[in-house]
Amino acid sequence: MNRSGGVRTVLTSLAPALTLVAAVLLFWVIAPDRPLGLLDVRTILIQTVIVATVGLGMTLVIASGGIDLSVGSAVALSGVVAAKVMNADLGPDAAPWQPALALIAACGAGALCGAYNGLLHTLLGLPAFIVTLGTLGFYRGAAKWISDSSPVYAKAGWLSEWVAPIPSIPWLVVAPAVWLMLALAFGAAILMHRTVFGRHAVAIGSNEEAARRAGVPVRWVKLRVYAICGLCVGLAGVLQFARLGGSGDPTVQVGLELRAIAAVVIGGASLTGGVASIFGTLCGALLMALLDNRSTALGWPNYVQELLVGHIIIAAVALDRIRGRRLS
Repeated sequence: MNRSGGVRTVLTSLAPALTLVAAVLLFWVIAPDRPLGLLDVRTILIQTVIVATVGLGMTLVIASGGIDLSVGSAVALSGVVAAKVMNADLGPDAAPWQPALALIAACGAGALCGAYNGLLHTLLGLPAFIVTLGTLGFYRGAAKWISDSSPVYAKAGWLSEWVAPIPSIPWLVVAPAVWLMLALAFGAAILMHRTVFGRHAVAIGSNEEAARRAGVPVRWVKLRVYAICGLCVGLAGVLQFARLGGSGDPTVQVGLELRAIAAVVIGGASLTGGVASIFGTLCGALLMALLDNRSTALGWPNYVQELLVGHIIIAAVALDRIRGRRLS
């Protein structure tokens, strides 16, 4: 690789982070009297957690050439499951362990949702877009069914401490959920770039037929990809339950799928598969949370933020198309 090619590759990798820095500087120029304080940073980070957690799973899905439109509904379903477990009468001895059981149940529910998507996609040979468009409504309906179409209220226990913007342990600096998100991102990066499974997933996204002829078990890899995405969704569901103060609401996170996909695309992923970045996804999720926070701080109406994010997505996809033409 020549020097100019290496510089271009580095700049492409850093583009999401540079975009985030540019947004911070832009808001500083617009409103220098309202700089980002520590509380703002903590709030932005905790607002990033749910979108980023789902986005990490979505990154693997998109890298493999798929898509998952059901994640918002699955988050709602997982949150309801967590609330139901917290409300269950398991006896006084189980009380200290109940939040952990709620966490396991929510993650299990999310993983089952993801595995079901993968089964429908691989066994029936249906496009992922159609399958997950259908399960989007199915999971939302299931959440309303088990909750009687109303929020399920329960005590969140120590789960509420995970999502508190100001942590109870000062040396943590930010919410424990933020550290959990970063640990999950580190694990996802290793999975995608340093394991045979991750390389197989990316190879399928680059050229599924070539991967199949090379001996990659395409169906099995895709099934695991969607199950892993579902596991991330389940974790996001229990964090959503905790952020609502111990409420499993079957109507929450409508449109989360669009924000998660936006984070992945802003982060430099190709919607055709084969190219994705865990670091870029985190930057994309942070960028949207930053826009939310600064728009509120400046008193801008919500539609301004939606207009900004919409055009950032368009610009990201346009850049992806330009990169693809240069490589072809």
